[in-house]
Amino acid sequence: MKITRIRLFAVRQDLRHSFETSSHRKSGIEHIIVEATDEEGRRGWGEIAAPSDPYFGAETTTTAWEIATRYLVPALVGAEGEEPADLEMTWARVRGNEFARAGFSGAVWDLFARRRGLSLATALGGTRDEVVAGVSLGIEPSIDELLGQVELQRAAGYPRVKLKIAPGWDVEPVRAVRDAHPDLDLHVDANGAYPDDDDSAAVFTQLDALGLTMIEQPFAPREMVAHATLQARIGTAVCLDESVIGLGDLRTMIRLSAARILNIKVSRMGGLTVAKAAHDLAVDAGIPVWCGGMHEFGIGRAANVAISALPGFLLPSDVSGSDKYYVDDIIAPPVTAVEGRVQVPRGAGIGHDVLVERIERAAFRTWDSADTTVRDPALTHG
Repeated sequence: MKITRIRLFAVRQDLRHSFETSSHRKSGIEHIIVEATDEEGRRGWGEIAAPSDPYFGAETTTTAWEIATRYLVPALVGAEGEEPADLEMTWARVRGNEFARAGFSGAVWDLFARRRGLSLATALGGTRDEVVAGVSLGIEPSIDELLGQVELQRAAGYPRVKLKIAPGWDVEPVRAVRDAHPDLDLHVDANGAYPDDDDSAAVFTQLDALGLTMIEQPFAPREMVAHATLQARIGTAVCLDESVIGLGDLRTMIRLSAARILNIKVSRMGGLTVAKAAHDLAVDAGIPVWCGGMHEFGIGRAANVAISALPGFLLPSDVSGSDKYYVDDIIAPPVTAVEGRVQVPRGAGIGHDVLVERIERAAFRTWDSADTTVRDPALTHG
């Protein structure tokens, strides 16, 4: 396949319910949609799910737009390849910027699958017809409001709930949820907010007694030794997220026994090809994986569903229904969960119709490789 045109759309959608992590609170999401067209006019779609602010990692929607327009689009337009990995090699010189690269990876994988009449899940090697979904709940103004959110998600049939925690919002709210739901598959996510000190050790010792499925990313991304020390000290499985960007990080995690579970985020790792490789490496090491989310719109969410169909995704993934987050999505039908389960689409590519006109109307910034006119005054290159 040969890529003849790339279009980018920066789109904002408001969240149904604001979401707070250890770093900040957000009420809306801005992501970049990638459309890749081949020589026969087929289109593949990807999503750059970079956060707006540099709190999860160094990338933002602003930096992703710059890298995409200055480096990734020129590298990909005119490129030819039989497999997605062949096209991904066109931007191999670009270091880091995993979120930007992941959006382009998703587009070429979707196009590859559509050209062959395969579902994206099948093209990736998926074996499941449905995947179990969990939900992630942010920090709420009060414990009562948190308990109300947990009740809503349990009533919707979700079997697993993840709670965001931060220093000062950890043991007490988690214990309240556990007391109210003693049978709930419950885990917590710190997004690296805790220092490696005695106070944090006391917090994790108390959390260890609450029957959690996992404690996700307690320390900063590069603190592999601290994670290994904690994992050796507590019975609850440590799960790594931000610490594992590339396969080398995963090998280090395995060698140090720094965690017993891996959160595979397609965006964090730079795309579907490396995410699939991480799945394979984790399976070989006996490590269960699950697919984390970045509040993706429908395009990125559908890709997450597809990769969650791989056999090593043994834990509920963050692929809850679109309606949990957004009033309207940019795909039809939207991703839906019934009793906490999402059907894996069998149509070609991501298996959903992309609502192009809705994307075009909603876009507040666009880029078209077929038009060299600079339409955004913030850009100084064409």
